Amino acid sequence: MKYIIGIIQPDRLDDVLRRLTEKEIHLVTVTNVIGRGRQQGVAEIYRSHKEPGNLLRKIKLEIAVNDEYAEPAIDAITGGAISGNIGDGKIFVMDLSECIRIRTGEKGNAAIG
Repeated sequence: MKYIIGIIQPDRLDDVLRRLTEKEIHLVTVTNVIGRGRQQGVAEIYRSHKEPGNLLRKIKLEIAVNDEYAEPAIDAITGGAISGNIGDGKIFVMDLSECIRIRTGEKGNAAIG
């Protein structure tokens, strides 16, 4: 099992979700987050004074999948989020040691899907 975290641009969310659905990946948690990467925020002009921006709005996707769905999920996120510009985002993939469905008590692979 894998736990995938994707940080993407807010305007790319619909395309990423559509691609995930096409790959039959429906269980996604989406959170509005702020942060910065290499671009270190965006500078803005306010009353003809340059104000440095510190944090940018992003979307955080969290997806728990069985191993066979890990690459399709990564492909869907990458394909939907890419613009070719700085700030497209990142994907983090971690091993998931356990998953428990609260309603039934199922554990492991059965609990995810």
